[in-house]
Amino acid sequence: MRDTAESVIPPQPRDYRGWNWSGFITLYQREIRRFWKVGTQTVAAPVVTTLLYMLVFVVAVGASRPAVGGVTFGHFVAPGLIMMAILNNAFANSSSSLIQAKMMGLTPDFLTPPLSALEQVSAFALGAATRGVVVGAVTAAVIGVLPGAGLSVAHLWAVLYFGLTASMILGLAGVLAGLWAEKFDQLSAVTNFLIMPMTFLSGTFYLVDKLPEPFRSASHFNPFFYLIDGFRYGFIGHADGSIAIGVVTSGLLTVALFLWCWRLFVTGYRLKS
Repeated sequence: MRDTAESVIPPQPRDYRGWNWSGFITLYQREIRRFWKVGTQTVAAPVVTTLLYMLVFVVAVGASRPAVGGVTFGHFVAPGLIMMAILNNAFANSSSSLIQAKMMGLTPDFLTPPLSALEQVSAFALGAATRGVVVGAVTAAVIGVLPGAGLSVAHLWAVLYFGLTASMILGLAGVLAGLWAEKFDQLSAVTNFLIMPMTFLSGTFYLVDKLPEPFRSASHFNPFFYLIDGFRYGFIGHADGSIAIGVVTSGLLTVALFLWCWRLFVTGYRLKS
């Protein structure tokens, strides 16, 4: 009996000196399940809202509008509306997830497990980006079958690059907003007074080059302009600004926001107080 007892080797603790894939995937899946369980609200509703915009701008107004950027108004505005849905939903996912966790006392759910700040930020940002991509893909599929708004891809790389970077940028921005906000009113203020104006004033429904000065120059300081312009370029082959500048700007902004979020998670900003 003693020999049997002595031969039992107790389980060894896991070594998390590398990337904790198990914990990272679990937190990422948690973010996916969180919005997927209420898909009617988080996926279907944004798609319907975007379709209503299409009906107003294309069916009611589009017939009387001249060509824009060498394409019909419907072809011009559709990529902008898809990108707007991507931006809004990526931001909403991560920001609402963090503010709810803080208000309901659920932050220990992801602070207590052996997850590094890098893994936590990556999971929240990728979860938000996934929602943005899902909403954008469904919206594009539905808009693609509408008469007068059929989508054709001119540069697939631009569609993928700007679609994915936009999802990550707004997902990371949502992480920042969720960390900063202490109640839903503050989060709503960020959405209504920052995200929405920057989205609408970035060339979603018009050519920025047609704006008078100083509004035209000011638009080029709006990072959302490069995301929407590059995404639209992927569909219609026409861009208001420099695609090279858009690629560099969006890439640098993604890295800068990620490092900012990582630093805040390392210090526990408004998470551990």
